[in-house]
Amino acid sequence: MSLLNVGARALMANQMALQTTGNNIANVNTAGYSRQSVAFQTATGQNMGNGYIGNGVDVATIMRNFSELLSRQATAATAVSASDTARSQSLNQMQEVFSGGKSGLGTAISDMMNAFGDVASAPSDASARQVVLTRMNELAARFRGASAQLDELDYSTRQQMSNDVNVVNSLAEQVAALNAQISRAAATGQTPNDLLDKRDQLVRDINKYVQTSTVDGGDGSISLFIGGSQPLVLGQSTAKLSLQESKEYPGSGKMAVYFQQTGGQSIELTSAMIGGGEVAGLLQFQNNDLNEGRNLLGRMTIAIGDALNTQNQLGLTLSGEKGGALFNIPLTTSGVTTGGQWAQPNTPSVTVTDSTALNASDYKIVFGDDAPRGKVVRLSDGKTTSFNDMADLNSKRIDGLQFELKAEGARGQSVLFQPLRTAAQQVQSMVHSGNDLAAANPVAASIRSLGDAGLRMGGIQVGKGFEAAALPDPTTLSFSKDADGKVSYTITPAPTPAPPAPGGIASTGTYISGQAIELAAGLKVSLTGTPAVDGGESDTVSFGANTNYSADTGNASSFLALRDAVVFDGSTTLSDGFSAAMAQVGTRTQSAQYAATLSASIVKNLEADRMGVSGVNLDEEAAKLLQFQQAYQASAKMLQVAQGIFDSVISAVGR
Repeated sequence: MSLLNVGARALMANQMALQTTGNNIANVNTAGYSRQSVAFQTATGQNMGNGYIGNGVDVATIMRNFSELLSRQATAATAVSASDTARSQSLNQMQEVFSGGKSGLGTAISDMMNAFGDVASAPSDASARQVVLTRMNELAARFRGASAQLDELDYSTRQQMSNDVNVVNSLAEQVAALNAQISRAAATGQTPNDLLDKRDQLVRDINKYVQTSTVDGGDGSISLFIGGSQPLVLGQSTAKLSLQESKEYPGSGKMAVYFQQTGGQSIELTSAMIGGGEVAGLLQFQNNDLNEGRNLLGRMTIAIGDALNTQNQLGLTLSGEKGGALFNIPLTTSGVTTGGQWAQPNTPSVTVTDSTALNASDYKIVFGDDAPRGKVVRLSDGKTTSFNDMADLNSKRIDGLQFELKAEGARGQSVLFQPLRTAAQQVQSMVHSGNDLAAANPVAASIRSLGDAGLRMGGIQVGKGFEAAALPDPTTLSFSKDADGKVSYTITPAPTPAPPAPGGIASTGTYISGQAIELAAGLKVSLTGTPAVDGGESDTVSFGANTNYSADTGNASSFLALRDAVVFDGSTTLSDGFSAAMAQVGTRTQSAQYAATLSASIVKNLEADRMGVSGVNLDEEAAKLLQFQQAYQASAKMLQVAQGIFDSVISAVGR
C-alpha cells in the first residue's frame, strides 16, 4: 500500500507540474504574466520502528517567479519614459510651426521686407505699393495661421490629458476591486498568482499615465499614492483625478490635474508633483513648452509689427500726410488673478513700451510678507525685480514692459501677466491702399556748393523717436578745416538738448565721409565726398520739411534698413529673428528627443531584467515538459508495479 500511495502522490504532483508548465507556455504572450513553478516538498515519513520510510512527495504551492525590486524599478522607469516620450512627440509637432521653407514665416518676412525695395526704386508705382500690401496681408495671415496651429496643438493636448485621466480613474477602480479579491484569496493561506499578475499589470499601466508609489497593505492589498502623498487607491477605496484650468490664474490657459477623495477638497497637482507618466509630460509641454512657442511667436509679431508701424508713422504718404500704423498689434494686455481687489475696473495691466527689449516670457508679480512690497518674476528664467510699492512698480520699465496695478496686493497674492500670448492670434494688416504707405521722408535736404559738387548726399535716415518739431526749419550743416586739413561740421541752430543732458546731441564734430551725422533724436544724415571750404565760407547742407513727397523714397529705404536693425534680444536683427526662434525651438526639441531616447533605453534594460525573472522561456518550458512527462510516466510505472505486487499477494492469499 505504501508503494501505491507513493506512486499516487508522485503521479498527482507531476501532473500538476505538467499543468503548470503548460499554463506557462499558454501565457507566453500574455501581458503581465509571471512564470509559475511548482514547489515540491517531501511528504512526512512513517516511523516503521527501524527507521522512517518515505511517503513520497507533496506540492507545497504554485510559486510565482517575481522580483518586487525589479518590478518597482521597471515601473518607475516606465513612468519617466512615458513622460519624456509624450513631451518629445508634442515638441516635434510644435517644431513644424517654426519650420523653414517657402511656406514658413521666415520667407513671408523676407518677401515683405524685399517688397519695399521696389517702392524705393519707383515710389509712384501703384503696383509696387500693392505688392507691399499683399506681402503684409500674407505675413499677418501666416502669423495667425501659426497661432491657430499652436491653438490646435493645445486643444489636442488637453483632450489627450483628459482621456488619460479618465483611463487612470478606471484603472484605479480595477486595482481596488482586485485588492478585495486578493485579500479574500490570501486569507486561505495561498497566493492568488493570476490575480497578483493582473494587479501588477494594472499598476504598470497606471504608471504609463501618472507616476505612483506603492505601499503594501499587509492583507494582500496595496495602496497607490500620487503626487508624493495623495492616495489614489487606498485598499478598496479610490480617489478621482480630473483635468481643469489652474484655479490660481483663471483664464490663463494653464492646466492642472486635480486630486479629490470622496467628500474631500480638490488638490492641484503640477507636472513636477506628478513626476512621470504621459500626463506629466503633456502638462509640462502645455504649460511650459507650448507657452514658450506662443511667446516666441507673439514677440516676433509685436517686434516686427511695432518696428514697421513706427517707421511708417515717421514718413509721409503719397498725399503728403503722416503715415499711420501698418499692423494692428495688442500692446496692452490684462493680468489674471483671483484677488478680489483687482476686479473691474481695477484689472492689472501690462503695456509694451519698447518692443526691442522684449523677452519671450510670462511674468508674475508676487507680494511677500512685507506687502505691498513685492517682486516681478520673469518665469522663463526666474529673474526677479523688486519694488517698494505701487508707484515704484508703475514707474519701472522691465524688459520693455510697464506693469500697472491699480490696487495693492496682500501677503501671498500674485498676478500673472502674459503680454505676448495672443499677439499673433490678433494681428491684422491695417493699410488697404498703396497710397497710405509712407515711403517719403518728412525731411528733405539741399546742398549749396561753392564750386564743383564734391559733397554728395548719402541718405537721410529717420528712425524711432524723431519728432518733426524738434528740427528747426531750416537747419544747416556747415564745414571748416583746421591747419592739419581735418574737416569739422557745425549744426545751426544747435540741437537741443545739448550734452551732457541725457540724449544730448553735439552741435559740432569731425566730418568723415560716409559716416552718419546725428541732427536730432531719431534723425541721421550721411554725406560722401569732401566739402569745399574757402576762407570763412564752405559748402552747406540745408534741411527742412519735405515738399517733394511724391517722388521721395527716403523712408522706403529706411524700411529696407530695418532688415539689419536689432529688434530681438539686443543682438538679433529683424531678418534673423525667425531663424533664432526656430533654433530655440529646435534645441528644446532635440533635448527632449535625447531624454526620451535615454529613458526608453533604461526602461528596455530594466524590463529585460524583470522579464529575466518573470518571463516565460519556451525552450526552458519545453525541456520541463519532457522532464515532468518522464517523471509522470515513471510514477505511472510505479503504480503499475504496485498493482502487480498487490495482485500477486491477493492471488497467493486466495489459494
